[in-house]
Amino acid sequence: MIRKISCGVGALGASMFAATAAMAQEAAEAAPAVANPGNNAWMMTSTVLVLMMILPGLALFYGGLTRSKNMLSTMTQVGAAAALAMLIWVCWGYSLAFGATSYEGMLGSFISGGSYFLSSVTVDSTAATFSDEVISEYVFVSFQMTFAAITAALVFGATVERLKFSAAMVFTAIWLTIVYFPIAHMVWAGGGLMFEWGALDFAGGTVVHINAGVSALVACLILGKRQGFPAEPMPPHSLTLTMVGAGLLWVGWFGFNAGSELEADGTAGLAMINTFVATAAAGLTWMVVERLSGHKASALGFASGIIAGLVAVTPAAGNSGPLGAIVLGAVASAVCFFAVSKLKPMLGYDDSLDAFGIHGIGGMIGAIGTGIVYSPALGGPGGDDFAMGAQVWIQIKSVLVSIGWAGVGTAIAIYIAKALTGLRVSPEVESDGLDIGEHGERAYN
Repeated sequence: MIRKISCGVGALGASMFAATAAMAQEAAEAAPAVANPGNNAWMMTSTVLVLMMILPGLALFYGGLTRSKNMLSTMTQVGAAAALAMLIWVCWGYSLAFGATSYEGMLGSFISGGSYFLSSVTVDSTAATFSDEVISEYVFVSFQMTFAAITAALVFGATVERLKFSAAMVFTAIWLTIVYFPIAHMVWAGGGLMFEWGALDFAGGTVVHINAGVSALVACLILGKRQGFPAEPMPPHSLTLTMVGAGLLWVGWFGFNAGSELEADGTAGLAMINTFVATAAAGLTWMVVERLSGHKASALGFASGIIAGLVAVTPAAGNSGPLGAIVLGAVASAVCFFAVSKLKPMLGYDDSLDAFGIHGIGGMIGAIGTGIVYSPALGGPGGDDFAMGAQVWIQIKSVLVSIGWAGVGTAIAIYIAKALTGLRVSPEVESDGLDIGEHGERAYN
């Protein structure tokens, strides 16, 4: 009898356990996904690293390359453009790029909606990653916000030393709205034009660098050359600060590239090692090409090579093996050297700090080259069914769309700014320097 009772109790317990397990499984399936704290922590760190790329990284890099009378003006344009971009991102930028509402038809290929002033975002809402994991949506919003901020600031590398501060602010607001947000949606958002093509852009080769580089070229062509360019020497006033800025950019770029995996996993580690080796190869390659061209290997060349390598590896960071990243960085560095030292003088445009020559050209090489280094035969993460020719064509189409969209949108934005504020400072202010003329202060006393 006792044995029978025990058996009955055991059977009842087993059935209750099975039922409880089934109910727990159903509850787990019904419960919303919860952000992984480890991934959240990594993405918060990455976000702050990208902020460091802007202030102080880009501000010092650009500021050191200008003449001393324009140091503060350059740094202020970088910082203020980034700050304005952050506010606009929260108001309508995030909604246009990654909003909760997906539009039907062609409109949905270019923008989204439904998240103005972050109306759809709460402390409990999450953003998808590339696996079953999720991260807090506020973290994703902040991370992408820093991308918008630095891209807007990059454009001014071509227009410093003669662009009005007021024009820079008007241009930033319009340019972000009609150029950056739609391109970010096209490349990175589900339903976006290039996303649906299958374009590979791990961390912003098209969205950030081609976009900013082409926009910089169009802006400087419309703005015109600096007084005395190219006859008057205009050397950098502080290569020391430029080197400091380059170092901060390289460190911050790990947030840019490894952070774009949205998780602290093996692919983020791949992006990290690629950001090391592509940049190292590019910095050394620039100096080698300088020597082969009959010049001394320079600190400016090394700093320029570092940026060229970082730009080129951005779309390939998680889409290439280390060997492919090294080759990509070296090739981009060599081509960017010739774009800066030969193409610019030949065509005569005044891209003050070579935003187009490095970000535009380097971004194009990186974006197209990603379609090659993605191949598993070259150590990339592509699958067995990877077709290099088809992927390279997708990359080329994406580059062409980015060039066209950025070029036309920038022309619209710059002419609106010209109509509202005027573009250039007066000849007297340009001669005296924008620090004192625009801001009433000097970098050095």
